[in-house]
Amino acid sequence: MNTIPDHDALQEPLDESFYSLDEEETVFFKAETGINDEQELKAHILAIQEKAYQVFPYRCIRRLAFTKLKIARLPGYEHLLELGKQRKGAIFLDIGCCFGNDTRKAIQDGFPIEGVIASDLRREYWDIGHELFKSTPTSLPVPFLQGDIFSQTFLSPSSAPSTPPPPLTILSNLTPLLGQISAIHASSFFHLFSESLQHTLAHRLGSLLSPLTGSIIFGSHGGALVKGIREGDKSRKGREGREMFCHSPESWRQLWDGEVFEKGSVEVFVEAKEVERVGEESRKRILLVWWVRRL
Repeated sequence: MNTIPDHDALQEPLDESFYSLDEEETVFFKAETGINDEQELKAHILAIQEKAYQVFPYRCIRRLAFTKLKIARLPGYEHLLELGKQRKGAIFLDIGCCFGNDTRKAIQDGFPIEGVIASDLRREYWDIGHELFKSTPTSLPVPFLQGDIFSQTFLSPSSAPSTPPPPLTILSNLTPLLGQISAIHASSFFHLFSESLQHTLAHRLGSLLSPLTGSIIFGSHGGALVKGIREGDKSRKGREGREMFCHSPESWRQLWDGEVFEKGSVEVFVEAKEVERVGEESRKRILLVWWVRRL
């Protein structure tokens, strides 16, 4: 079953005016691709974008969001790196990883590669990521799991946890990692779903989080100052008639502290940031930037 709705997939022509790498992003992409000429790098990234857009025309691909170093600019990122240094056997899951740019950034910054696992609904994006970064499964031995996070065959929260967790390289689904993951990154992910599915998703990710103090789930996604259907999105219904539901900081905090986890057992940080998109889609949006950490 494909649980991803169509409201984020309106077919629009690609526009290279969205291409813009800052200094840090340029350094990252040069290091990961081995391409030092900036015009050659731009041509390579745009060619990959065009190929990926044919797989599924997500707006985030059209806006070249995969060139932005989202994970490294999140308030939970430094804590992720500390867990990698200090917790023996720490596991990091990048869920909805797409091309794996955030996965690679965490590894580049020091998270032990043997503890990293990535997952997405579409394996094509992970494979395109190897093309983008000129890598192979041998040069980047990160296990990738293709699957629908809402599928019981991919994640069954009612199953008994595996202790200790099996080697990541032999996994075919997430169920063996119940209660074993030290850090989960989920960006541009929750807002793809309805309110009820966002709640289900939060519970499912919560079931994977290790009970050890400091274990963290963090990310960012579209939000609102008052929870509800985002203004201006009522004309963006997909085939299933879904609209973009957005949590507010208050409702997001309540979801995790008291619903997903026992109240008082986690610390929740959430900030509503106003961002402005450039180009023909120029408009201000609210982005929720957040982390949930075990106490």
